Amino acid sequence: MGEKHSENKKINPWIKGSLIVGSILICILLIGAFTVYRTLGKMQQVSVDTSDLNINYEEIQEFENHEEIINIALFGIDSEDGVAGRSDAIMVATIDPIHNKLKLTSIMRDSYVNIPDRGMDKINHAYAFGGPQLAIKTINENFGLDITDYMSVNFTSLPVIIDILGGVEINITDEEVPHIPGVASAGTYTLNGDQALSYSRIRYASGGDYVRTERQRTVLNALFNKASTLSVTALPGLLNEVLPHVQTSMNTSDILALGTKALGAISNGLAQDRFPRDGYCEGTMIDGIYYLAFDQATAKEQMMNYIFDDVR
Repeated sequence: MGEKHSENKKINPWIKGSLIVGSILICILLIGAFTVYRTLGKMQQVSVDTSDLNINYEEIQEFENHEEIINIALFGIDSEDGVAGRSDAIMVATIDPIHNKLKLTSIMRDSYVNIPDRGMDKINHAYAFGGPQLAIKTINENFGLDITDYMSVNFTSLPVIIDILGGVEINITDEEVPHIPGVASAGTYTLNGDQALSYSRIRYASGGDYVRTERQRTVLNALFNKASTLSVTALPGLLNEVLPHVQTSMNTSDILALGTKALGAISNGLAQDRFPRDGYCEGTMIDGIYYLAFDQATAKEQMMNYIFDDVR
């Protein structure tokens, strides 16, 4: 059961990112330079065909410093027993040494986009149709990015990682109480892994998917805060437990190099955003299925300006 704390403590609602994947990546990038090859080697490495990722270099070259910007796709996969799952959390991690920022950009999972060779569908279906290869290809095509690498974590790993950290502190509302085992009233609780997973998966409550993704960001923030309190000597042990749950296209040398760059870029804090942005999209029903419709050209321009030029 979660331990109840003071009800006056509030969680900042403007937390951008997506659940556990972002938290793991931040830890790996910021700590990676101080860990050993053997520890990072515990991750599952899966390659992608970098020649088939629908990168439009002609568009990207319009941004003067594009070669200095590093983008990595992050996926939170909801699947069981090895069955191909949808990427219900989709995120782009950006190391921006030009503006000294580490950016975490969420993409709404119901976004109505073109999936190459599949047609218009929800963007989170791309991973189920063709794994990380097709998912990256879909992001690049629809949002004008140059992603060649990724990290993914299955949501079923969430309880394990949260329990390793000793739980996460979350403010629970009256509406959320019935959905979380062991929580009987509103307030701030230290949730264990199973409770946090239930919290992050609440679907039938006010605000729909917008609030659901906000809950995921709240868990991300809580994970990041908890990890940041650990001592340097405790971090290798944490990564030793966490990394077997991570799948990536990057090798150990890649991650160590990125870790060094991320340490410099984080000096201005963690910048966060979400696309399509509020006010530029709307929910719609197509053939009885809910989608998040938006003007693709506008969203693409906004994301490229933010990722490559730090313009909001």
